[in-house]
Amino acid sequence: MLTIALSKGRILEQTLPLLEKAGLSISEKELQSRKLVLDTNLDEIKVIIIRASDVPVFVQHGAADLGIAGKDVLLEHGANGVFELIDLGISKCKLMVASKPDQDLNEGTLKVATKYVKSAKAYFHSQGRQVEIIKLSGAMELAPIVGLADCIVDLVDTGNTLKANNLIPIELIQNISSRLIVNSASFNTKHSKINDWLDKIKDNL
Repeated sequence: MLTIALSKGRILEQTLPLLEKAGLSISEKELQSRKLVLDTNLDEIKVIIIRASDVPVFVQHGAADLGIAGKDVLLEHGANGVFELIDLGISKCKLMVASKPDQDLNEGTLKVATKYVKSAKAYFHSQGRQVEIIKLSGAMELAPIVGLADCIVDLVDTGNTLKANNLIPIELIQNISSRLIVNSASFNTKHSKINDWLDKIKDNL
């Protein structure tokens, strides 16, 4: 038995067609049900659909053998006990620093609002810049507007939300896409099964 952890939302929408090409499908009835563990067309594979931030946690602790999660989530998690196998090239966006057009980011200690605390700290520290990180769960764009922070670190897709709030992307931290990950122990004990799936997915990318 293999268990695959999938992220809710946009990643799921782009993942399902990819899995179907590889021969794995989940019926609409299963997707619409309130079940937490979903059956697939293959008896030996089950799927769980959970919050994106929980995917690497489930995989790390062996509650799922495989998972699909965004690189942003993996960077924050630290990916202990997890191997990143394939860049699936879906759900692409950019992790960026953004601020008001006239904001000076080169003086003193920067106040940075973000939910990507580890990534932001690592980026600014690698440049030798002093920062105070303010952790937010949402509405990041509001922070520079009301003076809570000098800049934000957030995912940028079209950039429309930044424009609407008179912010501009300043610096690229990381290109983001969804990755297929595996529990390190499962990779040893279920190696042939997992490799079969890797080959099927690679063949259909």
